[in-house]
Amino acid sequence: MLLGRTRELAKLEGLLRAARSGRGGGLVLRGEAGIGKTTLLDHLATTEDLWILRAYGSPYESGLPYAGLHLLLRTIVHRIDALPPRQGRALSRAFGLSGAAEGSARDAVSDGTGDGLLVGLAVLTLLSGLADEQPVLCLVDDAHWLDPASAEALLFAARRLEADRVAMVFAVREPHAPEFASPGLADLPVGGLDDRASAQLLGELDPALPPQARAEILREARGNPLALRELPAVRGTGLIYDAAAPPAVNRVQRAFAERIAALPARTQTVLLVAAAADTGMLSVVLDAAAWLGASVEDLVPAERADLVRLAGERLTFRHPLIQATVYQQADAARRLAVHRALAEALIRHHEPGRRAWHLAAASTGPDEDVAAALEHSAEEARRRGGYLAVARTYERAAALTPDRSRRGLRLAAAARAAADAGRLRRAASLLEEAAVHLTGPALSAEVAGLDALLDSSDGRQAHRRLIHAAGTVAERDPQTAGRLLFNAVERAWSAGDLAAVADAAHRTGLLGLIGAEAAGDLARAATAFDRLAVGGTAADGVAALRNLVATVERDGPPRHRAMVVWWHVLLGDFATAQALAADLERDCRLSGAIGVLPEVLALTAIAHLHFGRHAEALTTAGEGLRLARDTGQPRLAGGPAIVLAQLAAIEGDARLCHALLAEAEDVPHPSLQATRARNLIDLAQGRPDAVLDRLPVIAAGLHRMDARAGLSDVVEAAVRAGRPQEAREPFQWYLNWAIPLGRPWAEAIAARCAALLDDDAEPHYLRALRLHRERDAAPFERARTELLYGEWLRRAQRRADARAPLRSASETFERLAAHPWADRARAELRATGESRATPAPDPLAELTPREQQIARLAATGLSNQDIAARLFLSSRTVGYHLSNTYRKLGLASRTELARLVLDDNRTGSV
Repeated sequence: MLLGRTRELAKLEGLLRAARSGRGGGLVLRGEAGIGKTTLLDHLATTEDLWILRAYGSPYESGLPYAGLHLLLRTIVHRIDALPPRQGRALSRAFGLSGAAEGSARDAVSDGTGDGLLVGLAVLTLLSGLADEQPVLCLVDDAHWLDPASAEALLFAARRLEADRVAMVFAVREPHAPEFASPGLADLPVGGLDDRASAQLLGELDPALPPQARAEILREARGNPLALRELPAVRGTGLIYDAAAPPAVNRVQRAFAERIAALPARTQTVLLVAAAADTGMLSVVLDAAAWLGASVEDLVPAERADLVRLAGERLTFRHPLIQATVYQQADAARRLAVHRALAEALIRHHEPGRRAWHLAAASTGPDEDVAAALEHSAEEARRRGGYLAVARTYERAAALTPDRSRRGLRLAAAARAAADAGRLRRAASLLEEAAVHLTGPALSAEVAGLDALLDSSDGRQAHRRLIHAAGTVAERDPQTAGRLLFNAVERAWSAGDLAAVADAAHRTGLLGLIGAEAAGDLARAATAFDRLAVGGTAADGVAALRNLVATVERDGPPRHRAMVVWWHVLLGDFATAQALAADLERDCRLSGAIGVLPEVLALTAIAHLHFGRHAEALTTAGEGLRLARDTGQPRLAGGPAIVLAQLAAIEGDARLCHALLAEAEDVPHPSLQATRARNLIDLAQGRPDAVLDRLPVIAAGLHRMDARAGLSDVVEAAVRAGRPQEAREPFQWYLNWAIPLGRPWAEAIAARCAALLDDDAEPHYLRALRLHRERDAAPFERARTELLYGEWLRRAQRRADARAPLRSASETFERLAAHPWADRARAELRATGESRATPAPDPLAELTPREQQIARLAATGLSNQDIAARLFLSSRTVGYHLSNTYRKLGLASRTELARLVLDDNRTGSV
C-alpha cells in the first residue's frame, strides 16, 4: 500500500473497475516533479488482470512524429494488419512501416488535411480489439514531453473510450500543463504527502536521522517524496539551511548535481551521452560514448550511485530530474561534442531523423548541410502524418539556412505544415517571417496563397497581397494568377471592401486569366448584395451566383467543393447543398481529409436545420464541433458551434446558446453569422427591444448574404415591441433579397412579414401558408407563420378559425423541441377555448444524440465497423449504443429499426 495516497488510489482503482466492466476512460495525473506520479503508475503496472502498455514522453524526441505512440504500442505492432485497411495504412505510415500512398498523403497535406485522426482512430480500434481478449491499461509518463502527433492520437482515442475495456492514464509534470491540454479527460491533482505520511516515509528511508534534522527535512520537503528521499543525503551541506536557496525540488537537483560531479570524468561523459540521446537504447549510447573515449565499464559508478538503471538493452535514469541535471550542468562545449558523437553513432543505426536533430544541436551557426538533413527529416515526418513535427523541423532548418531565399522557402513550408496541423496563429507568425525573405515573384505568390488558406481576419490586407502576387506571376503562370485573383475577390467581399472586389475582378478579366469568368460572377454577386442596403435588389447577384455554381467545377480539392456547397446554401438551395455535402462528407471520411470535415458537417447540419431535422442537425454539428476541437482548428469550430447555438435558441436554452456563441467568437465575422441565434433567444424570452438594438450591426453587414435570414426576426420584433415603423426598412431589405431568390420558403416568410405590417393581414397569411406547403418548406418557419396567424385570428375574435393553425404550430414546435414557441402556441390554443392532450412523443426522442446518430446510420444498412469508421468510434462502442437503442425502443432487429427511422424521417421532412 502506498503511503498517503488513499484518495489517488481510490480514483485510479475506480477507473480500472469501470474499464473492466466495459466503461473505458482516461485520466491525467498532474503534479510537480518528484511528487509521486511515476510511483502511482508503477503501482498500476503491477495489476495482474490487465494488459499493460507503457510509454513515456521525451523532450529530445518531441520533434519525431509518433515516437511516443510507437513506444507505447511496440509490443502489439504486429496487430496492425488486422485493422481496417485505411486505418492500418495510416498507422503503418505513422510508424514508418510502409511507404505506400506517399503521393496521396502529400496531396492531402497540400489541402490542409491529413490522416492524423485516422491514426487516432486506428489506435482506438487496435486497443478495443486487444480489450476483447483482456482489459487494457495504457500508462504514459511525462506526457507533456510527448511528440504532438502521439499526444493528439492518444488523446483522440482516450476521449472515445465509451464501451471499451480500456483505461488510459497520463502523468504530466507541472508547470507543463499548458503543453498537454486534455479537454474531455478528468484531471487528478497529485499533491504532497500529509505530515503523518511524510514522517512515516522519512522514517522508513532513514530511521537514524536526528530529530532536529528530521524536522527540518520534513519542513523543507513539503510532502514531496523525492525530496524526502534525497535531502537526508545532503544534510549538513548547507543546502537545506540556505534561506535564499530554491524550493525543495530545485534543491534536490543541486544534490544530484553534487553527486554527479563526484563521479569519474568518463562516467560523467557516458551519463551526458545518455541524457542527450534520450532513446534508452544502450547500443546508441555506447557507440556515441566510444567516440568520446568512454565505455560500458564507465557506467558502473553511476549504477552504484543509483542514478541510472540498466535492464537488458535499455538504459534509464532513475528519475527525469537526474537526466535534466546531467544535461543542464554540462558546459556548452561538452554538449556540442556529445551531440556530434551521437550524430556519428546514428549513421550506423539508420536513424536519419534523430541524426539530423543532433547535427542541429551541435551546430554553432548556419550550415546548409545540416539544414538539408533537417528538411529531409521534415519530409519523412510529412509522409508519416506528423504535421506539427514537420513545422518544427522546417523551422529549425530555416534557422540554420545561410541563403536568404532558401530560408524563406523553408519558413513558408513550416507555415504550411502548421496550418495543416490546425495551428493557424503559429502558421501566420511563420508566414510573416517567411515574407521578409521571399522576394521572387513565384515565392511571393506562394506566401500570398498560403495567407488566403490561413483566412486571417484582415481580409483587406490579404486581398492586397493576393493582387500583388497574381500580377507578378500572371505572365508565366496564368492559372495560379487566376486562382489568386479569385481568392482576392472572395477575401475582399468577406471584408466588405466592394471597391477591392471590383478591382480584383477587373484585373482578372483585363489579364485574360483562367478563372476570369468565375471571379467576375463572384464580384457581381458581391456588388449586387451590397446595393440592398440602398434600395437595390439581389436579382443580379442571385443570377451571378447561379451562373457561378452552374459553371464552376464541382470536383476538386475538398475545400473547393465545400465552397461550392456554401454557395448553394447562400442561394437557398438546401436540397442540392445537402446532396453535395453528403457526397463530400463520404469522400472526406474515405480519403482521410479530416481537416475540412468540420466545415462539411456544419454545412450538412445547416441543411438538416432548414428541413426541420433537428436531431440530425444536433448530432452532425456536434460531431463537427468535436472534430474541430480535436484537430486544434478553432476557426472551423465556429460553423458547427453557430448551428448548435441556433438549435439551443430554438429550444430556449439561453445559457447553452451564449456559451456556444462565445466559442464561435474566434471565427472571422462571427457576429453576423450568430445574429439569428441571439434574435431567436430574445424573441422566445420576450425581449424584442434587444433584437432591434442589433439592427445597426445587421445593416452594416448586408453585403454578406448570410445576414439576410435574421431580417424577418427584426420585423417581428419591431411589431411586438410596438415600434412597427422600425420594421419597414428591414422588411424591404428582406423583400429585395427573397423575391429574386425565388425559393418558396423565403417568399412565405416575406408574406408573413407583410402580414405583420398590413392591417389587412389575412391574404398575406394565407399566401404564406400556401407557399410553406411547397416541397422546400422549412417546418420551423411554417409553424411560426401558423402561430402568428392563429394569434391574429384570436385577436379578431375568430377563435374557432384560430384553432387549426395554432394546433398545427403547437404540434410542430413540440416535435422540434422548440419549447418556448410550443408553450406560446399552447397558451394561445387554450385562449381559444380548446384544451387538448399532449401528442404522442417522437419515439426517437428518448435516444441520446449519439444513439440517434448511430441508429440512423444502422438503418441505412451500414455494419458496426462501417459506422465506427464514419463516426471515429470503436465497433464495441457502436454495438453498445445500438443495444441501448433496441432496449429503449423495444426493437429486436435492424429491419424494425430501419422502418422506425424511415417513418421518423418522413415526419421530419414535412
